[in-house]
Amino acid sequence: MHTRTVFFVSDGTGITAETFGNAVLAQFEMKPRHVRLPFTDTVDKAHQAVRQINHTAEIEGVRPIVFTTLANMDVLGVIETGCKGMLLDMFGTFVRPLEIELAMKSNHRIGRFSDVSKSKAYNDRIAAIDFSLQHDDGQSHRDLEGADVILVGVSRSGKTPTSLYLAMQHGLKAANYPLIPEDFDRRQLPPALSPHRKKIFGLTIQPERLSEIRNERRPDSRYASLENCRHEVSEAEAMMRRAGIRWLSTTTKSIEEIATTILQELRPERLVY
Repeated sequence: MHTRTVFFVSDGTGITAETFGNAVLAQFEMKPRHVRLPFTDTVDKAHQAVRQINHTAEIEGVRPIVFTTLANMDVLGVIETGCKGMLLDMFGTFVRPLEIELAMKSNHRIGRFSDVSKSKAYNDRIAAIDFSLQHDDGQSHRDLEGADVILVGVSRSGKTPTSLYLAMQHGLKAANYPLIPEDFDRRQLPPALSPHRKKIFGLTIQPERLSEIRNERRPDSRYASLENCRHEVSEAEAMMRRAGIRWLSTTTKSIEEIATTILQELRPERLVY
């Protein structure tokens, strides 16, 4: 059962408020109930949000926690005046003190995605997502020279989610290729990847965890057997060592940690937001 309700109130998508809020809440051993209130961009919507927050406070008998990213001062004023939750306003906490320190006004941009039609970064991100989908699981060999990174590893080692995260979050064109028994028999990488070795990064995983994941998909199969998983992981790691490819184990790492490690190794400039 949840121990507290947490609201994320934003006049945009709410991604910034939720990302920040979750990072803070991760410091505490609790499982809050999340309520997202995006596009709270009018006074009327702010009053609706206040009613919902206050109703929750009344029902649960404890103050909800409310993370906000609200650029409109009238909308924020309604929340600040009427809300019976514990209010944590990101703009008030960070942006306004910086305005004083920098002696300049912020643009109070609503969300990361405002005016996307004019945003080269946004269009690049869309192109990267499209590229990564086309090059998922070795579907296409076309335009690999356009890839920023090529992930290799055995099936179900985390290549697809990592590729999509790199595309969506960092705008990287990420291809991924599965290492299969035919590659192990040849004792070398798939031929299409050889010219792009500098872009290749390997993912591996503990055989026990790999077997668990594969059994969810194809239970009691040779594909999922611990013996086969041990063989594939061993062969894949040996191949990466022979090819001089950088690699890491995904067993205990989050997608964010995997992506950051890859960026550090291959594209450190992309770590700058």
